[in-house]
Amino acid sequence: MSEGLDRERWLSDLRSRIPEIDADEALARQRAGALLIDVREDNERASGSPTGALGLSRGFLELRIEQAAPDRSQDILMLCGSGQRSLLAAEALQRMGYGRVSSVAGGMGAWKTAGLPVSAGALDADAAERYSRQVLLPQVGEAGQARLAQARMVVLGAGGLGSPALLYLAAAGVGHITLIDDDRVERSNLHRQVVHGDARVGMDKAESARMTMTALNPRIQVTTVIDRLRADNVEDLIRGHDVVIDGADNFATRYLLAAATRRLGVPMVYAAIERFTGQVSVFDPRRDDSPCYRCLFPEPPSAADAPNCAEAGVLGVLPGTLGLVQATEAIKLVLGIGQPLVGRLLMYDALGMRFRELSLRRDPGCPGCGPGARFEGYVDLERMCSAAG
Repeated sequence: MSEGLDRERWLSDLRSRIPEIDADEALARQRAGALLIDVREDNERASGSPTGALGLSRGFLELRIEQAAPDRSQDILMLCGSGQRSLLAAEALQRMGYGRVSSVAGGMGAWKTAGLPVSAGALDADAAERYSRQVLLPQVGEAGQARLAQARMVVLGAGGLGSPALLYLAAAGVGHITLIDDDRVERSNLHRQVVHGDARVGMDKAESARMTMTALNPRIQVTTVIDRLRADNVEDLIRGHDVVIDGADNFATRYLLAAATRRLGVPMVYAAIERFTGQVSVFDPRRDDSPCYRCLFPEPPSAADAPNCAEAGVLGVLPGTLGLVQATEAIKLVLGIGQPLVGRLLMYDALGMRFRELSLRRDPGCPGCGPGARFEGYVDLERMCSAAG
């Protein structure tokens, strides 16, 4: 009994120091410019929150409030489920020097009872819990997570580069991933192609990867294309997507991919690896300042100058590092945050554990994007690469 009395005394003391207002007044002050903060947890807000309120869980309030409200004289209204956590939140802000802080009496329950405007949460309860640490980032938030859920990406290849990219894109909540690969899992793949397992040797790589991805995140949709990228299907497979991740292991496929992404206006996140080194860049045809793949490689090198992993070997963890950079760049492109690797070539040396960045500018004489460039067709690109091989 004494514990209950102490609790009531404690709440009474808070109310003597924290102004409480009813829901109608809170709405009027919000419309006049006050910041309304819903301090409930993400899963609580998933069913709805006051329209225009900032969702900021009580546990992270002190850590993030200065980003949301740098002016300590701003009118701030705190809301929770019933009006008790909001008192604690308001007291915390008072201690931080915020001078105009109030608590909404009755919380969300009173808000709904008064028939005030409510917006459905961008995330349901499962998504709010699954992506909670990512949603905490101001650069992502619920709106950014919703954009990821609506995004459509192509990943070419479920091999060394594609494996880590696929795992982390699935985990991040990219809503639709089209996976193109016509190969089967071999035991020699497993030291670097971590999306597969020993029990799946002999299975189509695309299907093996799909099983792993949907086991990790059943919310996403994975479309598998068990076919090779060719002149007659490249545009159909890429059209309608937001980003393409290049995990190809040969120049013929990469030239087709580069030409199609440029013609369709889809960003291409490129990477290549050999032995202990690798490189990554982003070619974004939506930007006038972006180079294209052929600014880097105007013509395909001979097979002797560019051996594949089966011929030259590769350190198993190397494609993991580069594939994660590709996934990072793809997510940044969808969210529109940060500085993408456009006009920059990131070089990685695993033996020296060094990253080095080179400037990559548009080449005025580029056969792919220069003023005099002429597209002769995808079939001619295939023939050009075959001649180089």
